[in-house]
Amino acid sequence: MTDETQSTDYAEVTKRQQETWATGDFNEIARQNVVMAEALCEAVDPHPGQRVLDIACGSGTAALVAGRRYCEVSGIDYVPELIDRANARAQANGQQIDFRVGDAQDMPFPDDTFDVVLSVYGVQFAADQEQAARELLRVCKPGGKIGLAGPTPEGWSGDWFEAHAQYVPPPPGVESPLRWGTAEGIEELLGAGIRSIENTRRTALQYYRSIDHAVEVFSTYFGPTLQALEQLDPADQENLLDDLGDVMDRYNRATDGTAIVENQYLQTIAIKD
Repeated sequence: MTDETQSTDYAEVTKRQQETWATGDFNEIARQNVVMAEALCEAVDPHPGQRVLDIACGSGTAALVAGRRYCEVSGIDYVPELIDRANARAQANGQQIDFRVGDAQDMPFPDDTFDVVLSVYGVQFAADQEQAARELLRVCKPGGKIGLAGPTPEGWSGDWFEAHAQYVPPPPGVESPLRWGTAEGIEELLGAGIRSIENTRRTALQYYRSIDHAVEVFSTYFGPTLQALEQLDPADQENLLDDLGDVMDRYNRATDGTAIVENQYLQTIAIKD
């Protein structure tokens, strides 16, 4: 750990992150994560009656998938507006899920509470990754399962976040969320408390009307993109949007004018000691 990391004010970084993710409407982005949540729940295979936690749940996508299995599900996220949306989605589905406002780095649950702990593009964005990993392990029961779907340095996610970083560098001393998308990073973060880890590279497809529509969706609803655009002058705003369009086009598999964007991610299934 570097001196810079040791001196990082994680509370201040977390506050700024919370403001960023509260910008826009992440639920419009999360619809592209449903396929990852479905695949993760299938791999972890929570059974009816088991206690399941969705960390940094956003608008509740993975929690809702687990809830369909008649599990006892909780979800936590530090953006109140997203918890409101998660509750609305659960109510519309007739599902009873315990959604709470809270931080993945300091969760309001006793030790060894959950049979299954999930996170889809969520906990990976915590400012203090080591602390988030400790909390994740703490609330999971011994012998319990941990299922993660995280962005990888290679592919769409890596290029997408790199495009933003070219214009708005990440805060100093904060590890990249892409660390969670590598076997080495997962081992560093979880290895000491884990009996076994299985990492699998998977692909999720994102569907849009066109490349321009894909960029429009993110520049309208995705907090990090909105925050970046607000900090840039008009010329760099256009440059960033052009670069994001290039990333979308690079991974577009459609040939009919629509956009079917291929996103590689790392699926991790771990069993706690």
